[in-house]
Amino acid sequence: MYLPKHFEQQDRALALEAMRTHNFAMLVGNDDAGAPFISHLPLVVSERDGEILIEGHVAKPNPHWRYLQARPPVLAVFQGPHAYLSPRMYPDLMRVPTWNYIAVHAYGEAKLVEDPQGKDALLKRLIAIHEPAYAQQWRDLGEEYQLKMLMGIVGFEISVTRLEAKFKMNQHRKEAHAPTYAAYSKGTADERALALWMERLGLTGQA
Repeated sequence: MYLPKHFEQQDRALALEAMRTHNFAMLVGNDDAGAPFISHLPLVVSERDGEILIEGHVAKPNPHWRYLQARPPVLAVFQGPHAYLSPRMYPDLMRVPTWNYIAVHAYGEAKLVEDPQGKDALLKRLIAIHEPAYAQQWRDLGEEYQLKMLMGIVGFEISVTRLEAKFKMNQHRKEAHAPTYAAYSKGTADERALALWMERLGLTGQA
């Protein structure tokens, strides 16, 4: 993606936090005709031996898993909070509107997870993130029903080879930081989330 230096977030821990917090992502591959094919999925982001791993699954009728099998290079796009930035935030009138946002692109190589044990472990990691209490209900469904459900999905694991993190917070326009932070702090859920990130990045305009 277009990534000016002043918007590039090089802190890997912050990028991973954004990915985990906003883990409903777009998985981008290519179909058999070479056109982009996208699935919208909840993903598990973890680290193993210093490597970033992304896990997820698709329904078996979804052809995406076949595309991953044939063409393993893949991109996962994580979209964080985003909000309009009014030119009213500047002390002068020679300004135009823009948009602040957080986005992380994770490039990597995908491999399929097709064995029931591997898919079960993957589902349990998703459950642990979104509804830990459901784990017992899943266990109580019984092995036969679980196997039936597991046969209906195909899992995948992506070894991340490149990470691009863009935290566009108007960093290069210090004169707008204080009013933007004040406005975002009282705004929508996305705006308040951006205000919290501005605090963490020292972009509140306060000494």
